[in-house]
Amino acid sequence: MVSFESFVQTDGAPIYLQIIRHIKQGIAAGTVSDGEEMPSRRVLSALLGVNPNTVQKAYRLLEEEGLITSHSGAKSYLSLTEEKVAAVRTELMEGVVRTLVGAVKGMGVSREEALSLLEKLWDEEVR
Repeated sequence: MVSFESFVQTDGAPIYLQIIRHIKQGIAAGTVSDGEEMPSRRVLSALLGVNPNTVQKAYRLLEEEGLITSHSGAKSYLSLTEEKVAAVRTELMEGVVRTLVGAVKGMGVSREEALSLLEKLWDEEVR
């Protein structure tokens, strides 16, 4: 079953988007896999202390993206292919890199300086 033990709600983003991001991060990291069961909507809403409609919205959007499959009154499961996993990883990476590039450009740092620092830090354990 997909775990939400490490899920931490943050201010600024709607909870349903945070739930989606949590699932996608698990997909990208390989900590969740194809066919893995999702918590029921009621269980997840109780666990996170949010309205069941919030969880329902997150699940519906994940279904629309083809990342989970659900049947009325039945359990939901991850539905992943190599292509879907690659697309999720690219989506998440692009978001992070766009934010980084915007911040670095805003500081007036050149591409060369930024790439040099990236190469220097790449092999370090930065968390």
